[in-house]
Amino acid sequence: MTWKSFLNLVEIRTKLASMIPFFLGSVYVVFRFEEFQLANFILMFVSLLTFDMFTTAMNNYYDFKKARKKEGYGYQEHNAIVKFGLKESTVVTLIITLFVTAVGTGMWLVFNTGLVVFLVGGLSFCVGILYSFGPIPISRMPLGELFSGLFMGFVIIFVATYIHVTDQLVSLSLDLHNLNLHIDMLEVLLIFLISIPAILCIANIMLANNICDMDEDVENKRYTLPVYIGKPNALNLFRFIYYASYLDLIVLLFLKVNPMIVVLVLLTLIPLKRNISAFMKKQTKQHTFGLAVQNFLITNMARIVVFSVAIVMAL
Repeated sequence: MTWKSFLNLVEIRTKLASMIPFFLGSVYVVFRFEEFQLANFILMFVSLLTFDMFTTAMNNYYDFKKARKKEGYGYQEHNAIVKFGLKESTVVTLIITLFVTAVGTGMWLVFNTGLVVFLVGGLSFCVGILYSFGPIPISRMPLGELFSGLFMGFVIIFVATYIHVTDQLVSLSLDLHNLNLHIDMLEVLLIFLISIPAILCIANIMLANNICDMDEDVENKRYTLPVYIGKPNALNLFRFIYYASYLDLIVLLFLKVNPMIVVLVLLTLIPLKRNISAFMKKQTKQHTFGLAVQNFLITNMARIVVFSVAIVMAL
């Protein structure tokens, strides 16, 4: 397996969908709590990246094994196993290696931070596996957008914040007689509000992917959300989700959580509207799917930059 085939197999370009929320949570915790734990940051980075690559590689392997239509872009070009003629044994070995690395660094992070990361991270691992594996994977149901948005948007940002402040957000203790749980509901709610753009834009990446693949999905018995609601409704939902992702700006400014400089994020509506219009006209993996990824980067990178500027201004 060459470096190029490996990067294609794990679809390295899509790892931004997990890395951007991770960095957003990391910047937010410095802005909000003025805390940062470098060791925990590195451990979560490695665990998150390798697990994301594991789920993508497994999803591609599972699609390769289950494919009914063995021609066209989706099978011959998009799936790296076919495109590069990779051996199944090599792919399986890589999948196992990525999983072991993700679990190992994840458990090290749990040792540093406690049970909350174990429980939330364990749940995320289970959802990640069920997303691609099992009798009816989540990716083959009309729930992919919901699960990918919540877990890659909110959960990643929450954990990326929690690992630096731990008990300030959630404390959990267990003994022979009692389970004690304390949650700072306000701070967790604020993290959720900060996460809304990531949640919705990640959901839209999945939605765009499923819209582009509708014909092949029906043939391969993948009954995704666009298959259920139809392409016109799916396209309207795609457009609405983007505009809804900006509502959190108003709420967080009203709550005096966001710095005023965040209003500059509204400028991203200009390229966003252009990309939405282009996708509404044509929906293909080769030509327009990447616009959904661009929109995710534009809206969320802008927030990372703004929070970083606010941190520097506060020094």
